[in-house]
Amino acid sequence: MELWYTEKQTENYGITAKIRETLVTEKTEFQDLAIIDTVEFGRMLVLDGMVMTTEKDEFVYHEMVAHPALYTHPNPKHVLVVGGGDGGVIREVMKHPNVEKAVLVDIDGKVIEYSKKFLPSIAGELDNPRVEVLVNDGYMHIHDHKNAYDVIMVDSTEPVGPAVELFSRGFYQGIYESLKEDGTFVAQTDNPWFKADLIRNVNRDVKEIFPIVRVYCANIPTYPSGLWTFTMGSKKYDPLQVDETKIPEIDTKYYSPRLHKAAFVLPKFVEDLCK
Repeated sequence: MELWYTEKQTENYGITAKIRETLVTEKTEFQDLAIIDTVEFGRMLVLDGMVMTTEKDEFVYHEMVAHPALYTHPNPKHVLVVGGGDGGVIREVMKHPNVEKAVLVDIDGKVIEYSKKFLPSIAGELDNPRVEVLVNDGYMHIHDHKNAYDVIMVDSTEPVGPAVELFSRGFYQGIYESLKEDGTFVAQTDNPWFKADLIRNVNRDVKEIFPIVRVYCANIPTYPSGLWTFTMGSKKYDPLQVDETKIPEIDTKYYSPRLHKAAFVLPKFVEDLCK
């Protein structure tokens, strides 16, 4: 008998993957968590029925959260990752030697625990001495740490459950205040096919707070529609003004110096959402 996992991404659309085995399922204090081993995508982390990451395509998302912002800021020493308990963004941040300290704040310690156990290729840098891992509310951490970070990265789930407030204007205002005077932040902002209103609203809110706002895209096969957006807000530095010839070649599979500016060239219908 074949076993398949299906994520119902909208009321009328979903993706499905053949399963080898289920490694863990648990209802944590905050969400339903599962890690399953799929034939096509390897091990897959699922929260509240939504695919968060897989061994096969995780590098796209994690590289594109981390590197555009870290190469936009000329000297990012102190970095905060909100969410991202699987450790993938932290792994990419650790590829930047000028980062002196990275703080990961995830509200659900079980995500961290099971990722370290079942997804070591993703979570392998969570024990790096330059990393501090906190099981806490990222929203409150932001508001309790003013003028503390050079770069803040929001690696949240979709805006349901504990992540709802991570898409609010108040959260973006808190990020602004938590950044230093030349700070930059980036957040995943879902897909333009099914969540056009979310992208439009986030872009409006961030533009009311940050003087420089840019949206960019990447292709992530296991995320709804495959086309994913990220929104960057910056107090001083424009990612489109970065000299890509000065971006070093690092160990990546998706991001590259040539892709840095190209990622900000949006399909027309996505560009229209950001006006």
